[in-house]
Amino acid sequence: MTYAINDTHDPSLECRVESAHDPKTDFPIQNLPFGIFVRLQRDPRPRAGVAIGDCILDLLECRKRGLLDGLPNPWVEASACKSLNALMALGPECWSALRKRVGMLLRKDSGEFQKAAGQIEAALVPMAQTRMLLPARIGDYSDFYASIDHARNVGSMFRPDNPLLPNYRFVPVGYHGRASSIVISGTPVQRPCGQSEDANSVPGFGPSRMLDYELEVGAFVGPGNPLGKPIEIAEAESHLFGLCLVNDWSARDIQKWEYQPLGPFLAKSFATTISPWLVTMEALAPYRIPASTRPPGDPAPLPYLSTPEDRERGGVDLTLEVLLSSERMRMGGLAPVLLSRGNLGSLYWTLAQLLTHHASNGCNLCPGDLIASGTVSGATPQSRGCLLELTWRGTEPLALPGGEARRFLEDGDEIIFRGRAERSGFAGIGFGICSGIVHGVSASLHLAK
Repeated sequence: MTYAINDTHDPSLECRVESAHDPKTDFPIQNLPFGIFVRLQRDPRPRAGVAIGDCILDLLECRKRGLLDGLPNPWVEASACKSLNALMALGPECWSALRKRVGMLLRKDSGEFQKAAGQIEAALVPMAQTRMLLPARIGDYSDFYASIDHARNVGSMFRPDNPLLPNYRFVPVGYHGRASSIVISGTPVQRPCGQSEDANSVPGFGPSRMLDYELEVGAFVGPGNPLGKPIEIAEAESHLFGLCLVNDWSARDIQKWEYQPLGPFLAKSFATTISPWLVTMEALAPYRIPASTRPPGDPAPLPYLSTPEDRERGGVDLTLEVLLSSERMRMGGLAPVLLSRGNLGSLYWTLAQLLTHHASNGCNLCPGDLIASGTVSGATPQSRGCLLELTWRGTEPLALPGGEARRFLEDGDEIIFRGRAERSGFAGIGFGICSGIVHGVSASLHLAK
């Protein structure tokens, strides 16, 4: 299934939160993403909320004030939990109805709730008075390799005569990541230590010298599947709650030494940063596009990975940007510099195909599991989603404002991801930011000595 465009996407909707009308906001009334936050000046309990302009609608307060009355009680209870797992487990009917109710509460012209205007205002919290938390208890994390341009670029660095392995055009390649080190946007990222080779191919242990970011998009699983029961691709999107931005930080020197024969390990498990707001698949309905066209000669996906609907609307027209701000730039008052701009719609494999393949062997996915796209890169140099590609393995350094250059990340560098979906005749919606600043290794943790 894919969601249809409905009255919640109407660009003429007026919101009682004035900042939601700012054309630059990521969070107009047509978006309404879900997240978990704490109120800094009141009850510190984690609670679910919905982003609207520069505010958050507190769903726990909505429940207390009777603003969710009339919805099934399990739905109301799930919206008041301290993580989104219970809500994710309830499925599309619940998510759509709750999103519609929130939209009605926030509309200026909602006659049904005009008498409750004071109660609604009391449930609104300025974002500046909150702190965001991870949106769910993430039990498992799987990372894919869904961008053929990224796979081809990286492959050509190490296998110039055979950049793509024979299986790439047939199977969505992925690996099992580390869920415990997933952190929320704004969390500092410590430079990892590990084994790598020096210029003389002698292995040693120490801080990574080739630290990189990876521009990705993550999909949170909603209802899971019993162990042993696959998910049909026609039903895949009913198992996807919403999307976020993902920075799957990568230590390239550690990875090069360790990844054969079993793939990434310490080079990836030290940190993965995600943005806090989950944009629902329903909110993204106006921005659905056909799956990327396969070049002539490429095999069609195997039948279990293909439906007409996924071919026609399996892509998402989502512009993705990477910005860098060095410590020197911030001290000098310089704005972050744009490094690249890509689009999620360029992926070789759709989100539905990733989920379907993941469960095709009977693997049981659970509410709150995270599936990531892998680095999103396009066909042009300006759309490459990591420094490994942008600097071509460090041989073509990037020039930064103020005279600095980068082959890989330095201590003090901040990486900022942004994502925005736009289409003529509809309100643009966004994801907020996904950011992290690289911190150096503490002397007490440097085990090389």
